[in-house]
Amino acid sequence: MGIVWDINVERPEFPQLTKNLEADFVVVGLGGSGLTALLHAAQRGLSVIGIDADRIAAGAAGRNGGLLLAGIADFHHNVRNDFGVSRATALYQHTLDEMDRIEATTPEAVSRIGALRIGELQKGEDSEELSDTYAHRDALIADGFPVEDYEGEQGIGILIPTDGTFHPAKRAVQLAKLATTVGAKIFTHSPAIKIESGLVTTDQGSIKAKHVVVAVDGNLEKALPEISELVQPTRLQMISTAPETKLNLKYAVYVRQGWDYWQQLPDGRIAIGGGRDLALDQEATDVVEPTQVIRDYLERKLESIGVTAPVEHHWAAIVSYTDSGLPIVKEVQPGVWAVGAYCGTGNVVGALLARSIVDQYIDGHSQAISDFAS
Repeated sequence: MGIVWDINVERPEFPQLTKNLEADFVVVGLGGSGLTALLHAAQRGLSVIGIDADRIAAGAAGRNGGLLLAGIADFHHNVRNDFGVSRATALYQHTLDEMDRIEATTPEAVSRIGALRIGELQKGEDSEELSDTYAHRDALIADGFPVEDYEGEQGIGILIPTDGTFHPAKRAVQLAKLATTVGAKIFTHSPAIKIESGLVTTDQGSIKAKHVVVAVDGNLEKALPEISELVQPTRLQMISTAPETKLNLKYAVYVRQGWDYWQQLPDGRIAIGGGRDLALDQEATDVVEPTQVIRDYLERKLESIGVTAPVEHHWAAIVSYTDSGLPIVKEVQPGVWAVGAYCGTGNVVGALLARSIVDQYIDGHSQAISDFAS
């Protein structure tokens, strides 16, 4: 099966936690969110320890579509309607700022050339999706955010010039190296079996800490049963091809209101995900095994955009969704924070909120947390 992001990427090995330690700050879950928190805490002078049940970025953080998109899960005109213009604008700006930080921190893993939301793959198709795409555009323009009309080889829609792509595994490796360089300690294959105020316990050790961040997204309700009724674990599936020589897809693409998405990697491979709406009940699961139904759909989608290269990989990842479309960023016990349920947008929102919890702890306030949690 395999994952395209593991090609030519060597992940560093870290020891298991086999003793009792103390720190100012502990991060449980070392995906993009947790590693961001780990690095930021160390940079801000805290003694910090990170643990993971597997290797770094073993879950959705290392298995996603590699898109960096501004905003939360829903499109901007809908967010304005649901939460008001002021809050929608603040949320969008927070994500723009975070993408700047992501690019500055791990530039070798990031490309910010823009990304497309396509309403029509070719002229004459159903215009409902295109109308919604333009509603998204108009709302962005009204609030002063950059957006351009697009009509070209990849379809008809809009180009968000601040968006882009990244390599999930490369970014995770770089974050881990940066964090350990500034003093953070990392332990892998060390699942937390109990999380409580001031203490995280594994099967072979423990960590006393003033502050704990649990950043596991897809398994958030298992790590912290207090929030189990607030989140729904959800499976997202992807496939990737051998290098495609007949197409040159410059931009990453979102279509069907974000249900489907793809990009062409620098080596020519196409990575595509989506189709969850074909089997919503089936995909509302914490079972990571991918299915033939979604693979067949994604292969048909590849054919529709002209891809002829054979499929090499098929994989899945578990994330979490909320009914509101807003992520969870919540102190569930004194000093224990839950961050996750990014509703499919954890690449940016997860990093933003996990880092903001560090600021909340040190400074006593984080505007991003206030805006997301209010």
